[in-house]
Amino acid sequence: MALVERVPETGPWAQLYGYSRAVAVGPLVITSACTADVEARPHLKGDAAGQAREAFRTALDAMVHAGAGVSDVVRSRLYVTDPAHADPVGRVHGEFFGVVRPTATVVIVTGLFHPGQIVAVELEAFRAWRDID
Repeated sequence: MALVERVPETGPWAQLYGYSRAVAVGPLVITSACTADVEARPHLKGDAAGQAREAFRTALDAMVHAGAGVSDVVRSRLYVTDPAHADPVGRVHGEFFGVVRPTATVVIVTGLFHPGQIVAVELEAFRAWRDID
């Protein structure tokens, strides 16, 4: 197995901008920022908790593809476009990581790439060396 593994992104921007959904380097797994697809799921527009759930699922799917799981997550970054979104997004973070308790940072940003997106998340995980083939 290569020391560096890339989990491909299937969205249209990945080819244009040249990025992966996640990259595993030795025992570390790091995701790109993950968001909700508000074009395909317009009911999520304005729903910070719903967007956070979808973003965490996307990030965790990439983690699993790279050989890490929820219990391996050691750091999370939560980007929200309004301070009022911090509480619902933080509560969703607790649903996913309440037992694991990774470090967490909430950052207020002026906007995200798509106008309907109000939440983005990034995760970092440490998988044990023994788990790497």
